[in-house]
Amino acid sequence: MSGGSFDIDAPRWDLTTFTGRLKHFFNITDFTTALLPDSRLDEAKALVESCRAGSVPPGTPEEQLHYAKKLYDSAFHPDTGDRMNIIGRMSFQVPGGMAITGCMLQFYRTVPAVVFWQWVNQSFNALVNYTNRNAASPITSNQIGVAYLTATTTALATAVGLNLYTKKAPPLVARWVPFAAVASANCVNVPMMRQQEILNGIAVTDENGNKLGHSKKAAVKGISQVVLSRIIMAAPGMIILPIIMQRLEKYKFMQKITYLHGPLQVMLVGAFLVFMVPAACSLFPQNCTMAVSKLEPELRDSIRGRYGESVHHVYFNKGL
Repeated sequence: MSGGSFDIDAPRWDLTTFTGRLKHFFNITDFTTALLPDSRLDEAKALVESCRAGSVPPGTPEEQLHYAKKLYDSAFHPDTGDRMNIIGRMSFQVPGGMAITGCMLQFYRTVPAVVFWQWVNQSFNALVNYTNRNAASPITSNQIGVAYLTATTTALATAVGLNLYTKKAPPLVARWVPFAAVASANCVNVPMMRQQEILNGIAVTDENGNKLGHSKKAAVKGISQVVLSRIIMAAPGMIILPIIMQRLEKYKFMQKITYLHGPLQVMLVGAFLVFMVPAACSLFPQNCTMAVSKLEPELRDSIRGRYGESVHHVYFNKGL
């Protein structure tokens, strides 16, 4: 196969549909890719770049090119092409998320345990949010610190407050406290970690990739979709699993193996996340669109002044 006959950046599935995006994200959030050494990922990147340059080694199977692109998409930032830290990759969401979420659901009864696991979770989320930000909008160390402290404080205040408030509530209500904390913290963590995009706008282009300017409204739309996706990603495991565990714990065999409840919850959370990570990422297209008419007046007028009515929509990467 020659490089000129294969467009490695052409999507394998229709990314304008939920089903197509679901297949795509099942592909790139495959947690087994997080186990590969950096040398293997760098080889995949080299093959992808060779293909883009039209110089694929003769005889390279098409499936090998698809796999190289899978590894590239799972480990390298779409804006910069830099290898992302392993903990922040979406392919690490299943192993990382299942361990932390399982522990949050298991150790929810005491305030120290709630504080510790919410802190661990927000540290993990902050790293994921930073890693998957729109890299065209840089953020300073001070801004990262403020974002991290604000989100962590929000999560802890929500978790501890609700934990104390639900002492006399039905047991199931107390089990849902971790989800309330996670949801509220996501509403703070993602916008704060990506505040530069909200303050200065996000780069928008036409359908051919030509830069048209920066839009704060586009940034708000993209970040709002990411927040909603993150909450939905966590919801089934953190809402349904407590119901399952409460019912299981009534059986005598479960009462005899209390030391296995934690590992069991971690495994069950993992089962939820294997599906929910790609499903939540698929809810909205990563390359968002926005009507020119909905942009800020100055940007809208600038685009229409340069292109007239020929540009109807702008495009931007909302991040993950």
